[in-house]
Amino acid sequence: MPATKRRALVIWAAAVAVYLLAVFNRTSLGVAGLQAAERFHVGPAALGVFTVLQVGVYAAMQIPTGLLVDRFGPRRVLVAAALAMGVGQLLFALAPTYSIAVIARGVLGFGDAMTFVSVLRLVAAHFSSRRYASIASLTAAVGSIGNLAATVPLTLLLSHAGWVATFAVTGSVTMVYAVVVGLRVRDTPEGAPAHRSDATTVRALLAQVRDAWRTPGTRLGFWVHFSTMFAPAVLGLLWGFPYLVSAQGMSESAAGAVLSLLVVVGGVTGPIVGETISRKPEWRVPMVAAFLALSIGVWAVLLGWPGGVVPVPLVIVAFSFVSLGGPLSGVGFAIARDYNPLFRVGTASGVVNVGGFAAITVTTLGIGLLLGGDAAAADANSFRVAFTTIAAMLLLGAWRTGVWWRRARALVLVAGARGEEVPVQIRRRSWDIPAHAGSVAS
Repeated sequence: MPATKRRALVIWAAAVAVYLLAVFNRTSLGVAGLQAAERFHVGPAALGVFTVLQVGVYAAMQIPTGLLVDRFGPRRVLVAAALAMGVGQLLFALAPTYSIAVIARGVLGFGDAMTFVSVLRLVAAHFSSRRYASIASLTAAVGSIGNLAATVPLTLLLSHAGWVATFAVTGSVTMVYAVVVGLRVRDTPEGAPAHRSDATTVRALLAQVRDAWRTPGTRLGFWVHFSTMFAPAVLGLLWGFPYLVSAQGMSESAAGAVLSLLVVVGGVTGPIVGETISRKPEWRVPMVAAFLALSIGVWAVLLGWPGGVVPVPLVIVAFSFVSLGGPLSGVGFAIARDYNPLFRVGTASGVVNVGGFAAITVTTLGIGLLLGGDAAAADANSFRVAFTTIAAMLLLGAWRTGVWWRRARALVLVAGARGEEVPVQIRRRSWDIPAHAGSVAS
């Protein structure tokens, strides 16, 4: 292996470990939700605030994070992220009251928000555009190890070591790893230009965000991410465990095992999806469209099942299928990478990432509000009503993805007809926007 490629992989590995820790810390409440409710004496709506705040902060920080990464480089941002996540998790471990615990999850979300976009910016700088999708998907797959560790293993650790020790240790490890990032990660290959944004004023920063948002590829990436990743994330972050235990009557260990499918299936298929869309970029959005169509059918079955108690084999199949949304959400970043210059990739990636996490925030809050009362006492019909929030968000995301797919395709077709270089070679279809239809980016 050439030294340059080996150095790029070492830098990526050091950086992706921060993302792994971020995913673990982010999803640690997934199997601790019922313990948190007991520890802080709160119901489902208040419990949902933990995740809503954490994910809401994450979503709100994506565009600022993209701007920070493009301006100061991903290494500095990753160091700050590891320190913030460690502080947040330590505070959560020791929080004596619900209000302090909420603040702790907010701090954790702040640090978590700065990880993935930073790693993607490193990937864009150290690997070719052809390899971007496969390495980005591998990044998500490695991060899924953190998600897996936050299911059955974390359940066992909580039961044996207790709340304080479990969260204090994870927070301390995360903080210490900031030193490794500072020593091993480099923003660009040796001798390569930094490709940093020179935007420093508020007006220039807003213009950079506006330029990213106005790019149809960025807008398409936003809606792809919105519609594919939110359902498995909502289940894994908070509501999957109570749903399986309280509504489906599973034991806690069985529920943890089913939740782990969200990680295992996503982790295994992630690199396959990444390699496929790297070799066949024209397949990217059709794969997403097929997934969304089938997802609508899956949720129709789960929500429409008589009595609400779904046979266990069907639940396993449904959760396994839903998990594919995680790997496919990477299509959004690949599209944004192709249609934005390198100095704006961090900002565009941040815009895309807002999509999925905005959907997670709204869905998580909606489920908590519709459940009301006590999550542990909610029955199958209560969860069926609450999970209509997932169906509504899925339909919205699928609709907007279709709209922006057509608009992005129209611009590519026009550019190709002019003889310009385009990221993806496509053929005009009967459902494409006519070439003479005017502007499609509004």
